[in-house]
Amino acid sequence: MAKEKETKTNAMRILDQNGVVYKVHGYECDGFLEGTQVADLLQQDYKMVYKTLVAVGKSNQYYVFVIPVDCELDLKKAAKAVSEKSVAMLPLKDLTKVTGYIRGGCTAIGMKKQLETVIDSGCEELEMIMVSGGRPGCQIELKVSDYLLVSHAKMDGIIYE
Repeated sequence: MAKEKETKTNAMRILDQNGVVYKVHGYECDGFLEGTQVADLLQQDYKMVYKTLVAVGKSNQYYVFVIPVDCELDLKKAAKAVSEKSVAMLPLKDLTKVTGYIRGGCTAIGMKKQLETVIDSGCEELEMIMVSGGRPGCQIELKVSDYLLVSHAKMDGIIYE
């Protein structure tokens, strides 16, 4: 039991504190993997596996956008969703400083500071969603409703159609 406790990430601890039921999916990785590669390794539908992207607005505020792994963030729609004039992707070198997570392990649950989070509204069609568990090689599967609650996310259409 102690060994399992050592492998918990901040995201998992927050889910536990909130009584959220989730399933951990582990996979081997020696470096960064694209979201579609992770979905393939876990034999999951691309529409169920979501990636977490961090952007900075014209106002210098940071935002989190969560989209299916096989989709691309529409920066204009993303800016509109957070009432910004424009948003740009956060430079990778700033990711850990802003979120507390590294590339390939970034999740909206348990960041250093709660950032405004928007998940693509396509998740409404799903009961379950899979997102990063807080470190590379780890995904967590949970109900969409629980993810929305714990990540404080709102839904909006933020991908290219």
